[in-house]
Amino acid sequence: MTSDDHSSPDPAADRGDDLATTPGAPAADAPEGVRAQGLEDVPADARDRHRALAEEVRGHQFRYYVLDAPTISDGEFDALLRELQSLEDAHPGLATPDSPTQQVGGTFSTEFTAVDHLERMLSLDNAFDEDGLRAWFERVGKEVGDAARYLCELKVDGLAINLRYERGRLVRALTRGDGRTGEDVTLNLRTLRDVPEVLTGTDEWPVPELVEVRGEVYFAVEDFLELNAKLVEAGLPPFANPRNTAAGSLRQKDPKVTASRRLRMVCHGIGKRAGFELERQSDAYAALRAWGLPTSEHTAVVATFDEVWARVAHWGEHRHDAAHEIDGLVVKVDEVPLQRRLGSTSRAPRWAIAFKYPPEEATTTLLDIGVQVGRTGRVTPFAIMEPVKVAGSTVARATLHNASEVKRKGVLIGDRIVIRKAGDVIPEVLGPVVDVRPADAREFVMPASCPECGHALRPMKEGDVDIRCPNAEGCPAQLRERLAYLASRSALDVEVLGYEGAAALASSEVYGNEADLFDLTAEDLLRVDLFRNQDGALVTNGAKLLENLEAAKSQPLWRVLVALSIRHVGPTAARALAVEFGGVQAILDAEEADLAAAGGVGPTIAAAVREWALTPWRQEVVRRWAAAGVRMVDERDTTIRRDLEGLSIVVTGTLADFSRDEAKDSILVRGGKAVGSVSKKTAFVVVGDNPGSKADKAAQLKVPVLDEAGFRVLLERGPEAAAAVAVVAVAGSSEDGAGAGDGAGSGDGPGSGDGPGSGDGAGSGDGPGSGDGPGSGDGAGSGDGAGSGDGPGSGDGAGSGEAIGGGSGESASTGGGVSGESAPTAGGAGAESVPTSGAVEPGEGSAAG
Repeated sequence: MTSDDHSSPDPAADRGDDLATTPGAPAADAPEGVRAQGLEDVPADARDRHRALAEEVRGHQFRYYVLDAPTISDGEFDALLRELQSLEDAHPGLATPDSPTQQVGGTFSTEFTAVDHLERMLSLDNAFDEDGLRAWFERVGKEVGDAARYLCELKVDGLAINLRYERGRLVRALTRGDGRTGEDVTLNLRTLRDVPEVLTGTDEWPVPELVEVRGEVYFAVEDFLELNAKLVEAGLPPFANPRNTAAGSLRQKDPKVTASRRLRMVCHGIGKRAGFELERQSDAYAALRAWGLPTSEHTAVVATFDEVWARVAHWGEHRHDAAHEIDGLVVKVDEVPLQRRLGSTSRAPRWAIAFKYPPEEATTTLLDIGVQVGRTGRVTPFAIMEPVKVAGSTVARATLHNASEVKRKGVLIGDRIVIRKAGDVIPEVLGPVVDVRPADAREFVMPASCPECGHALRPMKEGDVDIRCPNAEGCPAQLRERLAYLASRSALDVEVLGYEGAAALASSEVYGNEADLFDLTAEDLLRVDLFRNQDGALVTNGAKLLENLEAAKSQPLWRVLVALSIRHVGPTAARALAVEFGGVQAILDAEEADLAAAGGVGPTIAAAVREWALTPWRQEVVRRWAAAGVRMVDERDTTIRRDLEGLSIVVTGTLADFSRDEAKDSILVRGGKAVGSVSKKTAFVVVGDNPGSKADKAAQLKVPVLDEAGFRVLLERGPEAAAAVAVVAVAGSSEDGAGAGDGAGSGDGPGSGDGPGSGDGAGSGDGPGSGDGPGSGDGAGSGDGAGSGDGPGSGDGAGSGEAIGGGSGESASTGGGVSGESAPTAGGAGAESVPTSGAVEPGEGSAAG
């Protein structure tokens, strides 16, 4: 899910002091001692003609190079360009860097640069039930009285976008990003038919001097189904859901791909503005419509909670009646003066809230149960189902974790089964509908040999609930999945190596195993069909892969450790090892007891590291990577005091000056443990904006709480100084409630931050139920969580160490990378789970565009 953006009204917005003009660039060859001509020296009629001509040329360049649909001949275009050049020759001050004459027409940027929003794009707090929504309504009523009116609108499940218009012309389109800075997708956004290049106006709503327009880019359901039908017809895997497909389509490196998709946009707010004022939020919609921008037809202004709840109930029952996917209903105080009085936190306005609908369940037929071999050899059964639409996605696959789980759920092949999209993201088989079980339903039998390499499958140690393929060095599936995983964003972040590329490379003769990775050359890639064009030359992504691999050599040590695919070592454990030992060789040479003593490691991870280190072919991987120049040692700042030794610290919510990774690293480098769940042993809970259930847990257990300023005291002056500024919260004081944080509905998307299914969820090290969770092999207290082994709740992913879906660490991927041990769907990533489209929310990836 995405967040709807709702920026607070800015009293200074009407000043227009963010408008910028581009001064004329001085002529490069101005004679010495002669002042270069500036824009102010150019006659007004020449400036006006140049401005109009430049805009006309840019429009034709765009239609030619991006849309591949020119409206004039080459000769006519050349004449326009010559006239523009003549004007600049006569008046050098007109030759600004952004003039079409100063740019190569066909070389539009294929990278997305980071650009600041003029006014922050905020997220929304969430309510998940009637009580939560009523509590927000009553808080607002106490602040502003009963006179407030409330605007209700659908929460479109799309990609948040910010359009900047200056003097009525579209000059910038940015993704939401972190709320302060987004990615510049202007070129791609211009391919959307819903987005006008030039605003119109009316007497009531004239075109403003400056306005930021906030909205969502989405796929209409009908268009999405048509796109998938074409993919299937072409023998390509279909995309799983409209939202991820819209996000991936808008962020294509080639704008022609974006132009080929029927993306749409709906506008729902205004950010920075100059030249007009609003009295009501509903006025913003009237203004947007007057300017030619699309708005939702499903809005209503109401006065009472009962009317609000009636809208929530109606769309909860009719959510599939909208032309687009929705994941909730947004309620906003309509009067702008009251919005200003209520204000905002650093993350979300207090005058708006999103009601999130609960997960949906559906029944379908279990057609078969297949198995997949993951990167650590774990063999995972998965359900092959009659496709069914649930929670906005068509689902055809779902994990079953292991043979014991299949038996526990009591499902037989041929059964009618109940599935649920937990958190609107992860397909889960709940169980069979026994009353309608067919007579020919049959039990699932786990295979005895690896379906990819034929080796006999077995548990790796006594008591393991999982069976594995022991052929780690040569099993094609394990080679493919490990390569995809090490390229993921949670490891070396090799951007162009998606699942399709990893599969092609791993199955080629130029790649034996990971040891070969950093020795690859252009000549090697030319021997792989995917990286060679019809003329026998290296494709662009082949050259970029070599560049990405060169850059990956400088990644920090913890990323290198994750890339080595040591069992149980996800980002959290890798950081702890990197901080404690400082280098790969030091880690591999360490005694098991020393490894286990490191904060955040424990005996299970220590045993896995030692087992990995003693394998000759894996030692060769390390030797070859080091010889190729991969960073194997982190420089350590010896001036940082390790005065957090033995302290477990939880960070929850959004901090203004620390990312999640930065906060964790700051704790680890000082000897502390950055843990994901609150217990009586927790030393401090650091609470940012919208902290969620962990703040409530801290209050219940009377754990000292620090705000961001207190966290700085902890880092700079130590735990004693921090204790002096900490507070012990009272149970029930958190306004945000469970599942808030950066979870569903906020800017970080589903399952992120501290919400359910999140990276630091309950029982976690790296995800909900994570660490080395219950149902596994070596007993409590080890690894990153309770218990050990690789059973349900284990590893670094959600619900199962090597299963599809949520959590962080080793979990589901979006946007085209590989993340953890998740589903290789639609060109997304895939490690230890379901090998099909429709199993998990996939990224745009490399498979179909």
